[in-house]
Amino acid sequence: MKSELNMMKSISVVVFLLLSFCVQSFAQNNQSALLPLPNFIKSDKSGAVFSISEKTKIVSSSQELNFAVLELQNSFKKRMNIVLESVLGKAQNNQSIELIIDPSIKGNEHYTLSISSKKIVIKGSTAEAILYAVMTLDQILLGDVVNTAQKKIASIFIDDTPRFAWRSIMLDPARNFLPVKDVKFFIDQMVRYKYNVLQMHLTDDEGWRMEIKSHPELTKLGAVRNLKKGMNGPENGFYTQIELKDLIQYAAKRNIQIVPEIDIPGHTASVLAAYPELGCSNAAPIVLGKSNNVMLCAANNKVYDLYRDIIKEIAGIFPSKYIHLGGDESAIEKNWAECSHDKSLMNRLNYKQPTQIMNYFFEKIFSYVRENKKQSILWLELDNIRMPAKEYLFNYPKDVTLITWRYGLTPLCLNLTYQHGNPIIMSPGEYAYFDYPQRKGDLPELNNWGMPITTLQDVIKFDPGYGKPPAEQAHIMGVNATLWGEAIPSIHRATYMAFPRALAFAEAGWTQMKSRNENQIIERIYPNLMNLMQEGVWVSTPFEYK
Repeated sequence: MKSELNMMKSISVVVFLLLSFCVQSFAQNNQSALLPLPNFIKSDKSGAVFSISEKTKIVSSSQELNFAVLELQNSFKKRMNIVLESVLGKAQNNQSIELIIDPSIKGNEHYTLSISSKKIVIKGSTAEAILYAVMTLDQILLGDVVNTAQKKIASIFIDDTPRFAWRSIMLDPARNFLPVKDVKFFIDQMVRYKYNVLQMHLTDDEGWRMEIKSHPELTKLGAVRNLKKGMNGPENGFYTQIELKDLIQYAAKRNIQIVPEIDIPGHTASVLAAYPELGCSNAAPIVLGKSNNVMLCAANNKVYDLYRDIIKEIAGIFPSKYIHLGGDESAIEKNWAECSHDKSLMNRLNYKQPTQIMNYFFEKIFSYVRENKKQSILWLELDNIRMPAKEYLFNYPKDVTLITWRYGLTPLCLNLTYQHGNPIIMSPGEYAYFDYPQRKGDLPELNNWGMPITTLQDVIKFDPGYGKPPAEQAHIMGVNATLWGEAIPSIHRATYMAFPRALAFAEAGWTQMKSRNENQIIERIYPNLMNLMQEGVWVSTPFEYK
């Protein structure tokens, strides 16, 4: 771990110097650091500027905006080294920055930002929309370095709302535990680029990372494993419910909902290490931390008793209306097809294929989610893991949201979800898997099982709608980038793998295709990478761009 830290620090110094040179090579103006690019910008060619002084006040219309006000104050302190007073109410003079909740603006994340020589006015239908406007204003200050140095802001009008409502990144503390402070640090970077969902992959073969009070055995074995590995961070190796609630509140202030993921019926070695009696009859002894391709026994009623308890506790912790249930990479032929109990279940239900048992299994699990007034998300599996594939692996109900992920299958998944009426989240491996190396020989060579390469150019080209007609894109909820944790042992490696690709991905989720410019986005990426590094975020430099 220490050698990796030293290596990464050396890389960071080189990256910083290279970025400094690159940023100086590009134009610096009030649009040069906007990312994701707003969907409507009206420039002012008159040269009018708004001047900031100690007399300038931030005026907010509601206490709901307190966090946005604080972020705006921090921005001016950092960019202009000036402390601005904030007041609640209506502006008394023109030399003010007004933050106004305006219910007439349609869309929860829709904002307008108007900068003139007399005042700055930010409007949005919600506090979340206004927070996004504040992030945009901060990027204006970041990019327009000459004006910012003179405490001036060039006139501009922005009217902005996202292309997709769901803009997610997934962290995987199941494989390598990430302490709460590190997750908060990652959330701080997400909000800068208008991500609004953090998916947390909390359970897998390597460990169960969430306290379940009715079943404490789930985390006891995970804690032992973490202590044996000598991992960084808290010794418990899992999140207590108090820690999770604190994390949820922290994220909510930044307009980020946290969606928990518990992976079933495969990826369950950590569960079966605690409850081996819940496995299939032919299962080998469980070795915690190794996949073994084990599965829960679908014919065992105690499995459903356990997960009914688990889902009830999860629903009580997480305000999000979604619970992610995994449902991917289940080795059905090695488990259910060979398990005496599951074969009896097949005969009783008159199933011809063991994959049909997924209908029985998830029908029960979905009912527990529904009784807790939540909705289910699953990774979308087809009848083959690569082309040719034709249909869903099993019958996904229409109230289940599916995430496309397998390399090369997304066009078919998009068609099938349109035909079957399922909402879909776009997370195709060739664009959205940020645990894949960014270039040949780059990280994560650690534990690399032959991952394909996903470059920054690949992500820049990503169109979540795949060029489909609007009607065939209407069921797309949004986008999801993943940072699977097998080769990500620290938050530093997580951010290195995420940035700059997460910057381009943020634009794919927010900005309409007609506004995106593949050749121009790199100019807006560089100042943002510089800013991230100044904040202590480890990033990769896109050397493939000259």
